[in-house]
Amino acid sequence: MLNETDIIPEGLLEAEATELLDLLGSPTLIHLQGEMPEPLFISTLLHGNETTGFYAVKRLLQAYADKPLPRAVSILIGNVEAAAAEQRRLDTQNDYNRIWPGTPHDDCNETDMMQTVTHIMRKRKPFASIDIHNNTGMNPHYACVNILNPHCIQLAGMFGNTVVYFTSPKGVQSAAFSDFCPAVVLECGQSGQADGVTHSYRYLESVLNLEKLSSEHPAHINLYHTVARVTIPEIYSFSADKEADIRLLHELEKRNFDKIETGTTFAGYQPDSDANLVVTNESNEDVTDEFFDHQDGDITLKKDVTLSMYTINERAIRQDCLCYLMEQIHIG
Repeated sequence: MLNETDIIPEGLLEAEATELLDLLGSPTLIHLQGEMPEPLFISTLLHGNETTGFYAVKRLLQAYADKPLPRAVSILIGNVEAAAAEQRRLDTQNDYNRIWPGTPHDDCNETDMMQTVTHIMRKRKPFASIDIHNNTGMNPHYACVNILNPHCIQLAGMFGNTVVYFTSPKGVQSAAFSDFCPAVVLECGQSGQADGVTHSYRYLESVLNLEKLSSEHPAHINLYHTVARVTIPEIYSFSADKEADIRLLHELEKRNFDKIETGTTFAGYQPDSDANLVVTNESNEDVTDEFFDHQDGDITLKKDVTLSMYTINERAIRQDCLCYLMEQIHIG
């Protein structure tokens, strides 16, 4: 399934994300030489409708079209089939950011492909790894790390003030690469927004020109720890706009990275039903009762939490989750 090449495929720098299936045929790993040999690994389009990373990489390569790259790069262009359909993933596919080494998913062609990419890059001894994503809901730009390593925190802090530490879900690209190099995830707002492309492009260029990463903990960051994931069981309908088993709230989509206080109504449900949200912790244990009170048609918070990635988009919720719950932490 994987193409591997050491040249920029013809037409890539003029292509739209929806054209990559015809252009490349399948996921493609591109290795390009630079003045510093340890490569910067960049992964894009692990989710096909999250296009910011691809357009930032295009801009980066266009900027160096007539001059050498300051550092070697290896670029993974991921789910080109989903990109052609403008979907996170096709219904017949696994999530391309849940099938990397460490995944709980059964072996398949896609997990084999990600193991191959990981093996190839481990041997190349990358300087750093950057995986670029978008959010469905309204979120600020932020970076994520999977280990609280000083180099990872420094790399994340170069993107902005907000950094999220998470260990679940399993099988994500950044966690697999954290075993052998500093690795971050960039969350660049909603797909199609020009400021996300510009921000991630400037960040890539800054990292590309670094000779080394500092070991000092950046003083400017706000660090959050993802403690739980909120999902809606398949058996329940949900909507923010019409009658359903579970009623979502539009206003919460505007409160990502705000602290939501104890007692706040988080959702509603049909009083004559047992419809409920499900909250799982980092060990995939059901901790719903720890976070939510469920009575009289309202689902209310039992403790203060900070939201991230809250969305009311039905397909995104079904394919991933409603949101994550976080707490702020301090290190250093």
